[in-house]
Amino acid sequence: MGEMIPVASSEDVTVYCPEFGRYAFYNSPYPAHRLSIGVDVYPGVGFGDVAGSPVGGEVIQIRKVKAPRGRTFKDHGYDVVTVIRSSENPGRVVKTLHIEPVVECGDVLEPGQDLGVLIRSGYYGFSTAPHIHVEVRPPSDPLRVRGGSRLRRLLDVGSPKPLDELRGVVTRSRREYAVVKLEGVPAHGVPCTVGGAPGLLDGGIPYYGWLGVHMGSVAPRGDLVELCGKPIADVRSLRGNACIAECTDFSFRLDGVPIGLSLYLYPRAEPEVLLIPMRPGGLELETSTEITIEIK
Repeated sequence: MGEMIPVASSEDVTVYCPEFGRYAFYNSPYPAHRLSIGVDVYPGVGFGDVAGSPVGGEVIQIRKVKAPRGRTFKDHGYDVVTVIRSSENPGRVVKTLHIEPVVECGDVLEPGQDLGVLIRSGYYGFSTAPHIHVEVRPPSDPLRVRGGSRLRRLLDVGSPKPLDELRGVVTRSRREYAVVKLEGVPAHGVPCTVGGAPGLLDGGIPYYGWLGVHMGSVAPRGDLVELCGKPIADVRSLRGNACIAECTDFSFRLDGVPIGLSLYLYPRAEPEVLLIPMRPGGLELETSTEITIEIK
């Protein structure tokens, strides 16, 4: 799994991501993400594979919970909440979801040590990749949907150069999505501008209807989010070194067909973009195909 990279923190608790994985604060329709209290860590392995713990601490609670039935896919049948008392700050706990533990209560973990098996939760959409949902919470309130502590991104965004176009090569393709390596994308994610200032996009765009932008040290001079010089969202709230924006009336199109883009942050791996069809099987792309995505 490689080195574990610190990617987020809250209440003196650090959240880690494998160096060749990816993570997202805002690529989800669920409330914790819009409130900036949840981060999803994608270890870069498949469903049924073992993934390492995103935090250090003692496992204090494991609970199976009901989950919806998977839409268009076979789900795991239930989800699992695991609560870990932080070794950095014993006054806080970490809630994880979507991973069936191979550990027991009382076990003490370091970041990256085996936590459990990644499961395909019924809470997922058809294109959702295996990941661990992470929240930092008070010990008296470990399980609720709301009530976590706001997370802060640790990555230095820098000043990424905006893209002129969305052109790239298909590296992998399956019924649920296609993976594309875009030309000109910097080290950690897909660049955009917010009020003219550089940032990195984070979200399921435009199908969730909103997105996040991770900003650098340059302050925005307006509320318009642009990608390739075209408006895609309006900022609604600031969240420290990030902002939340509502999507405008636009679409991504590939050969005239509407698609979504699933965007993440990358600690060290080369950034990729997931092309999401409107339905499973709606994209039939061969690997090594060169594509251009239009913004309409």
